[in-house]
Amino acid sequence: MTNNQNPLFQKIEQIRRRPNKVKDTAITLAHGSGGKAMRDLIDDIFVGSFDNPILSQLEDQATIPLAQLISQGDRLAFTTDSYVVDPLFFPGSNIGELAINGTVNDLAVSGAKPLYLTCSMIMEEGLPVETLRQVVLSMKTAADAAGVQIVTGDTKVVHRGSADKLFINTAGIGVIRDNVSSSAHQIKPGDAVIINGKLGDHGAAILIARGELALSTDIKSDCQPLNGLVDAILEVCPDIHAMRDATRGGVATVLNEFAQSSEVGIRLDEASIPIREEVNGVCEILGLDPLYLANEGKLVVIVPRSHAESVLSAMKSHPAGKDSCIVGEVIDSPAGVVLLQTAFGAERIVDMLVGDQLPRIC
Repeated sequence: MTNNQNPLFQKIEQIRRRPNKVKDTAITLAHGSGGKAMRDLIDDIFVGSFDNPILSQLEDQATIPLAQLISQGDRLAFTTDSYVVDPLFFPGSNIGELAINGTVNDLAVSGAKPLYLTCSMIMEEGLPVETLRQVVLSMKTAADAAGVQIVTGDTKVVHRGSADKLFINTAGIGVIRDNVSSSAHQIKPGDAVIINGKLGDHGAAILIARGELALSTDIKSDCQPLNGLVDAILEVCPDIHAMRDATRGGVATVLNEFAQSSEVGIRLDEASIPIREEVNGVCEILGLDPLYLANEGKLVVIVPRSHAESVLSAMKSHPAGKDSCIVGEVIDSPAGVVLLQTAFGAERIVDMLVGDQLPRIC
């Protein structure tokens, strides 16, 4: 199917060509005043782009039939997150796509099917309207790709200098499938540790995009929705012991949280951990550890050893998991500790991150 035949592509093109109600080139305080300027902004950029039956009611809340939720599972998953990434646009993604995928992924790793999202924008006076349009359009594209709807939201405008261009908050609800229970407390010795691809791409891409270093690379953010990959995993193994997306603090932080929650040890095999040469190079120059770098399209899955190969095969068959690999195992002791077996045969402790390697990466 060519782009011209793709319904999503056709919808995005319709939005791009629609006449604009907002004639201002930059956001002003009037766009947050509650009057006509704000209504035009909401109708033009938000409702006009996100466009679905629930949002179009323009009530102060989204109304969703309970029967529709109950038919898809037996528990509700609810999450919220805020996005302050700098810069707004970076190789491979932008703040809008990040906000959608980040919230979708937080729901997905609980075993939930993501369904509905909210969107709140805090805009700085002077933000170019065209920048806002691009961000919102990318959110629409990401939401459609993930199969979710943005059903309610809010906008606020603050004085110039009171924020940094644009901050976004998204909240999401989803329904957890029957008989699926993923929790760090279920991890047991002998379980396998699986990740779905190369680590550290997002953190490295943000670092390079800030232009503070005289470095030039082709590293792109790994920002992507993971709900389709989770579907593939649960299809072959509903008995997932734990899943989590490795965002701030990276894989090292996730595994430390797992080890401490279940009072087990985790041993990683350094030779099995996939990291791009370019990411390794950036980390060596700056004294960073790629295990702590943020990701926005990577998850850590802990599965019973008996299901490891079938889960790995299912993950590799999905585009978001084609580079998946087993990188370690759960051990009895030392409890609460993550160990890394190095290429030289020695072991070192991979401790919880202290401080912040790189602020405002999401």
